Amino acid sequence: MSTVHTSTGRAPGHVVVIGGGISGLAAAHRLLGGGARVTVLEASDRLGGKLLAGEVAGVPVDLGAESMLARRPEGIELARAAGLGDRLCGPATATATVWTRGALRPMPKGHVMGVPGDLAPLAASGVLSDAGLARISQDEELARTEVGEDVAVGEYVAARVGREVVDRLVEPLLGGVYAGDAYRISMRAAVPQLFEAARERRSLLEGVRDIQARKAAADQASPQEQRPVFAGIEGGVGRLPLAVADAIRAAGGRIRTRTPVRELRRSPGGWQIVVDGPQGAEALDADGVVLAAPAPAASALLTAEAPAAAAELAAVEYASMALVTMAFRRADVEDRLTGSGFLVPPVDGRAIKASTFASHKWGWIADADPDLFVLRTSLGRYGDEEHLHRADEDLVALSLRDLGEAVGLAARPVASRVTRWNGGLPQYPVGHVRRVARIRAEVAKLPGLEVCGALYEGVGIPACVGGGRDAAEALLGTLTAGSEGGE
Repeated sequence: MSTVHTSTGRAPGHVVVIGGGISGLAAAHRLLGGGARVTVLEASDRLGGKLLAGEVAGVPVDLGAESMLARRPEGIELARAAGLGDRLCGPATATATVWTRGALRPMPKGHVMGVPGDLAPLAASGVLSDAGLARISQDEELARTEVGEDVAVGEYVAARVGREVVDRLVEPLLGGVYAGDAYRISMRAAVPQLFEAARERRSLLEGVRDIQARKAAADQASPQEQRPVFAGIEGGVGRLPLAVADAIRAAGGRIRTRTPVRELRRSPGGWQIVVDGPQGAEALDADGVVLAAPAPAASALLTAEAPAAAAELAAVEYASMALVTMAFRRADVEDRLTGSGFLVPPVDGRAIKASTFASHKWGWIADADPDLFVLRTSLGRYGDEEHLHRADEDLVALSLRDLGEAVGLAARPVASRVTRWNGGLPQYPVGHVRRVARIRAEVAKLPGLEVCGALYEGVGIPACVGGGRDAAEALLGTLTAGSEGGE
């Protein structure tokens, strides 16, 4: 049963949420719990943003993000509040490999985003060459590498332990999250624990071991809190936004799709939102607004009221990618595939960047049709999007070619689907944290307006949910204080 717990305090009025991705839906859910009247406006014909449940050959699958970080609670909490608590599940296997240097090699344990703390499993994995392994040990003799206010992950890690660690471990792991370039991605924004270690320690390896020791101590102190690193939802993580939307409607919230916002402007009573409705332009009045749209749309809407914030948002870059989901006859492929899949370092020059053996990773996919085996590949990242201009059948062919080389797969799929996420993932270059701070400072000058979304504090589901919830909390506080002050 899905629920929205409502407040009995003073009503904060009507709030319009612009954007029906998981950030906007999380904000709307919390706003309703705080007693607001809520209208969600989504320009496209569906809700969920980069979360999308679908099927291939009749088997339910995720066609977007497939899991969420379980050790950060916001995504799990929202799933439970939306009635999906009994469908939360961990992966059946999390044993991944790295396809590099001509072979599938085990992902070494004992690392923080690819940066090793223990060299023994790294050496045993064969991911790095002998020269690459030897270079790592120089970290403990090198003088401190200053990081200043921010530094690119790849730049700093390469300076400490060599480029091979970046190219064959950090790049594929970061790429799986941001579809970005490790030599551009902000360490302060993307891997803040490494950034703090770099500021506190001369040696990166010592910093990584400190991080691991603190985590081990926390796990020992609270063993009941230990859980799988990632969680999924039976039927697909793409079910989450739909369940949250149902909870919003059940609590009296209104959701309008195919309703692009044309203009956002201040009004004597708060805000006026001009939309392209079924009968043409329509103006909606609101006491407050949560702007949960991607940077290009948010920039356009803030041009009049917050031009400095709009300029900052206009400078945010996005990466595009595509997912190829394929179903095979299980008997044709199972003896070739082990574990949950593999990552592919861009330095190896392959078309695909990763492959997930979904029928191994998620029990609910395997159970849906025991005679079929579902896997998916990803293509494209920031600065490497040439393949994305090809036809769907070409992306399937490229994926099959690389799978043939990686695992000896020769079978043809019985069905395939290509899902394109054009401009789907915001990039976090060096200086991103300060850019976000500047945007927020400008938005803070406009009472009754909050922003949230993947470009602010994290691209993962829990970060987006947390950002939406925080935006709602801040707006509830502002509007409630305003209503009390007006009495």
